[in-house]
Amino acid sequence: MTYGPHNPPYPPPGPSAPPPPVIIDVARDTKTKSVIGASVAGGIGLLAVVSALTGQTTGGSGAAVAVGIVGAIFLLIGLLPVFTWKKLTRPRRLVFDAHGVRWDDPQGRPWAAAWQELAGVGISRTQQRRVKLADYIFRKTMVRLDLFPADPGFRQRHPEMEHLWEFHTVKNGYRLPLGSNPKYIPVIEQAMRQYRPAAYWGVKDEGFMVGLV
Repeated sequence: MTYGPHNPPYPPPGPSAPPPPVIIDVARDTKTKSVIGASVAGGIGLLAVVSALTGQTTGGSGAAVAVGIVGAIFLLIGLLPVFTWKKLTRPRRLVFDAHGVRWDDPQGRPWAAAWQELAGVGISRTQQRRVKLADYIFRKTMVRLDLFPADPGFRQRHPEMEHLWEFHTVKNGYRLPLGSNPKYIPVIEQAMRQYRPAAYWGVKDEGFMVGLV
């Protein structure tokens, strides 16, 4: 066979396929953290209750009662995911693709925003600092996705996102809390640079949230 301009050796290239969507499975991470947290809290609570009931505490009966109460509280915390498991583990995914960004939440509040509707997309993160007496320990990095509309009509077109409007401290935009997994940040950055680099506003640090240990 002779190859020529009308009989090329390979078929002409077709249109390139769009890159695969970037997906963050929020429900999967929530399941793992819930199981770990419940196990730790339940274990501490059980140990404290057993210690109080068997007289293994120091400081007399008052101390034993106090340890027992604290143990019972930790046991309740450990059991909390059991009662809320259905809600905690419902399917939830954050998806970036060629069309835009969407929140897949069939049993909750799903939404979708096209790229042309968004002026900017950013990440905000807050270090959660837990204080114990005079010391402090960094425990978590809370991650949120911030979306800023390209036109004033966006809010009217997307009433399903109203619960995210100016949530927490964001102004003139929407904020989706994603929990305490800092590994989401590079994944979101990759998705934005892949699909809409001009609209990516980067990562914004918002200081600290303070709580008690």
